[in-house]
Amino acid sequence: MNRSEQLTKLQNTENWDVIIIGGGASGLGTAIDAASRGYKTILFEAVDFAKGTSSRSTKLVHGGVRYLAQGDVHLVREALKERGLLAQNASHLVKNQSFVIPNYHWLSGYFYTIGLKIYDLLSGGLSLGSSKYLSKKKTIEMLPNVEENGLVNGVIYHDGQFDDSRLAVNLAQTAVENGACVLNYTKVFNLIKDNNNQVIGVQVQDQESGIKYELKGSAIINATGVFTNAIMKLNDNVYKKYIVPSQGIHLVFDKSFLPGDHALMIPKTKDGRVLFAVPWHNRVVVGTTDTLIKKQSLEPIALESEIQFVLETSQRFLAKKPERKDVLAVFAGLRPLAAPKEEGKSTKEVSRSHKIIVSETGLITITGGKWTTYRKIAEDIIDKAIKTGKLPKRTCTTEHLSIHGSQPTTSFDRENHLYIYGTDIPKIIELQESETVLKEKLHPNHEFTMAEVVWAIRYEMARTVDDILARRVRLLFLDARAAIEVSEKTARVIAKELEHDEAWINNEIANFKQIAKGFLLSEFQ
Repeated sequence: MNRSEQLTKLQNTENWDVIIIGGGASGLGTAIDAASRGYKTILFEAVDFAKGTSSRSTKLVHGGVRYLAQGDVHLVREALKERGLLAQNASHLVKNQSFVIPNYHWLSGYFYTIGLKIYDLLSGGLSLGSSKYLSKKKTIEMLPNVEENGLVNGVIYHDGQFDDSRLAVNLAQTAVENGACVLNYTKVFNLIKDNNNQVIGVQVQDQESGIKYELKGSAIINATGVFTNAIMKLNDNVYKKYIVPSQGIHLVFDKSFLPGDHALMIPKTKDGRVLFAVPWHNRVVVGTTDTLIKKQSLEPIALESEIQFVLETSQRFLAKKPERKDVLAVFAGLRPLAAPKEEGKSTKEVSRSHKIIVSETGLITITGGKWTTYRKIAEDIIDKAIKTGKLPKRTCTTEHLSIHGSQPTTSFDRENHLYIYGTDIPKIIELQESETVLKEKLHPNHEFTMAEVVWAIRYEMARTVDDILARRVRLLFLDARAAIEVSEKTARVIAKELEHDEAWINNEIANFKQIAKGFLLSEFQ
């Protein structure tokens, strides 16, 4: 996946079947769906793939236990099917994760056991394992740091766990392998309309060279997530809110706060939200919150009230209490929820189901949705384009389409941190062997090597320090201070690979440090 090759493809093609705006989960999934059906497909991402919402999730591939509690059986059934398919199609990134719910009221054990049995049933033949009632002793055994005071029993169930932005990179690679043209740092700044006010193309600008292009296409798809309203402003004469952004934050801690392999799930916190503590890349991710935000941003910042909520709630359920000083990184993400019909509706009540809107101009927009169902969302979008007469009818082929890196027959050694590269592992090892300097660790306290940095630049379209440290090797999400410490080292490698000068290096380091500040938590507030 090489950016200059993709630009050449763009320059040599005037008319496309499918033009996709947005390179997050929904956009990338749609590029794969369209290209694998044989449509001439191009995708534009204004910044980097999964820069927004799609790199900031709770890292779960799940049916959504809380949606079941809300009675949204259709969404849960659909998500559980997609969870199973994703585990098969991206076996290197999706793992079976056991979750333990500690109960502090004797009735809760029976209540959640029954509820989770229904969850198991809804997954049908794609189940990841059956849920079970646990004694107090067994619960403590599985969650060594659980708060024992008042503990009565527990329940164990299974869901999926994954690396979100790594999957996004692999989706981009899969789209390219299926014939799509995929470009990051290419911003759509205008929609082209014909005399009948129908959208027939886009105007884009390469953010690196400044060159502008005009492209025509049959189906124009807006998959910009929390930035949907901005594209709709280009499309509509009358401005209307199509999405409401809701913020969710996560705190990252050392593994000692959740030793062992099991995740912790608290189904009901004091404000009705669900709290997860999930093992991830040898750390623990704890979240999340659900806060309505007035303005979307590429770098959302965790609010003090959200940080307090996650800290206080986790302290109630963990014996070794996490404190501010223990937070290795804090990250915030925005959910692109479909705007509710009634004003003032709580975000917890807004459906997580996706919604496809076909405007009078013919623009097709996707709102809502979640990572787990990205493939089904993509299928629905292209089916909608066919139904509205924009594309000739062709059948979806993605249900069992393998994602780049997946190796269905082999289980990966997850003790080796390179497991996330799947079938690319031998090539990264080869890179290390051919250039011994690349064997060196990126940071002394972390396993990532310099070979991974070079690999990201050469084969995964990484262009900036942020692309590499946030979304390719995930260091910014795991240890923000360590990421800042290696920013110069990373910038120099990029400059050497992409032939940038010293001024670029200095500017890049300053940019990254500004971003990384939002991932740091001051000890005293």
